[in-house]
Amino acid sequence: MTEARSGRPGAYTAGMHAVVLAGGQGTRLRPLTDTRPKPLVPFVGEPFAAGLMRRLADAGCDRVTFLIAQDPGPFAALRPLGDNLGMAVQALPEERPLDTAGAARRLLRTADDGPVLICNGDILTDLDLRGLVAAHEQADAQATIALTRVDDTQAFGVVVCDAAGRVERFVEKPAPGTVAADTVNAGTYVLSPGTFDAFPGDGPLSFEREVFPGLLEAGARMLGHASEAYWADLGTPQRYLDGTAAVVDGRCAWPAGPDMAAQDGALVHVTARVDGTLGPGTVVGAGCAVERDAEVGASVLFDRAHVGHGARVRASILGEAARVAAGAVLDGAVVADGGDVAPRDA
Repeated sequence: MTEARSGRPGAYTAGMHAVVLAGGQGTRLRPLTDTRPKPLVPFVGEPFAAGLMRRLADAGCDRVTFLIAQDPGPFAALRPLGDNLGMAVQALPEERPLDTAGAARRLLRTADDGPVLICNGDILTDLDLRGLVAAHEQADAQATIALTRVDDTQAFGVVVCDAAGRVERFVEKPAPGTVAADTVNAGTYVLSPGTFDAFPGDGPLSFEREVFPGLLEAGARMLGHASEAYWADLGTPQRYLDGTAAVVDGRCAWPAGPDMAAQDGALVHVTARVDGTLGPGTVVGAGCAVERDAEVGASVLFDRAHVGHGARVRASILGEAARVAAGAVLDGAVVADGGDVAPRDA
């Protein structure tokens, strides 16, 4: 294993390369992903990927590569933020699906001389990334897997570790009570150079089914790093709303967009106009309008959305420039960009 540049744990943290796995099509978030890649879906005032970049920069990363399935063109919008953060940004598309690790293998096969931080592009977490990297280096691990605890293990692959955190085995979706561990893969990893040496080829490859079990079988030192950090998959509208509420009410320490301000338990862009009432967990984007006597609760309004006089919007997502007519009622809905919602008796 390559030695740390300064010969001490944590020496790689500054100037580290981050890789974001974002090859999914975002089908469960449609129609929001019909007009933008999933990592660019707005989240508390800016694209989700922008908040992730801020966290990665805070952890000392100066490069981020998004591994995507679609046209890289829309990701150019992240470059100005990257410049402000001192972070180089690139987006590399797959010409065919390569599973969770295939594109990372292609990118990292001959790459970095230090650990690489791997994140999933639809996981909301306030995990201490610096602490994760430091633990990896302290253990002199080949791979470190961030772990989170769950109540129902049968929906996940459980990672069983010894008292020192070294991974002992993987158990796929065990029934509750059949294994002592309740820690599962949280989708954030640190990989040392050479991780993919034992996995030649250029096709699909899975971290969960092939890379991590293969490393363990080969005797590589693997660390499981459990934490109590907030963790959620944002892949469905309801999970997206739940994650939004967690950020708004402070349960998850995630950076909101720089022009967002707290208002009545909600986050509101400074250019929005709110004459109605906002409920907890609500986010109102740039240029939005919530008219008099309207009520919006536990919902997200993308930029330039409009809620008319006396309308009621609850547990819903309004796409960019969507409009809810005066008196209309919306409950548990997702409205596409530019969509119109009329009153029921219209």
